[in-house]
Amino acid sequence: MWLKVTRLSKPSLIADFAYDPPDTPLQFLHEDDQILVLDKPAGLLTVPGKLANRQDCLISRLQAARWNALTVHRLDCDTSGVIIFARTKQAQGFLGQEFEQRRAEKTYIARVKGRIDADSGTVDLPLGSDWDYRPRQKVDHATGRPAVTDWSVISRSDTETRVRLTPHTGRSHQLRVHMLALEHPILGDQIYAADTLADHKRLMLHAETLSLHHPASRQRVSFAAPVPF
Repeated sequence: MWLKVTRLSKPSLIADFAYDPPDTPLQFLHEDDQILVLDKPAGLLTVPGKLANRQDCLISRLQAARWNALTVHRLDCDTSGVIIFARTKQAQGFLGQEFEQRRAEKTYIARVKGRIDADSGTVDLPLGSDWDYRPRQKVDHATGRPAVTDWSVISRSDTETRVRLTPHTGRSHQLRVHMLALEHPILGDQIYAADTLADHKRLMLHAETLSLHHPASRQRVSFAAPVPF
């Protein structure tokens, strides 16, 4: 499939986002002596930010309830959905390898701007940091790292399309920049689709499923979180 790469507009200044995390209880999807699986709400950081007012995050809330919780991977602040934590150093190392070696499989649901007429496709575009305007990422054919995303349409209207996204790599903002490259940015994205914020108060991106090998049994296990939009 031929892709037209959309260049990101560069504002003179990217405003510091207001961090107002939701005051919601922890939503456990699974718990045993090796792992903890949660449904992360949108608007909550996975780990503490660098600024003093960004210390409230999912891992700090989780450790208040389960003292031995350890970070394995992250979801963007504005993304909701399935996220896994370890409860031992050994489990943390094992799960880290599941992601690093691409044995972990993830799917996301997104609502994107505009109608996509094709039923499915693949975006294979390298990504790198837009250093002058961080945290923006951009398509970078010169020095970017390989990034591949499969997409398939779930439903469509004249103004938006619901898609399932399957990343095969784990680059920062990968799904957001790849959909922008298709000229169908994810709705409610304050970085890449600011013109949609008036009608969408959150990023319409949700980590729907996660499948990987359990650190104790070594059997493949799968977890899912209901889509909130």
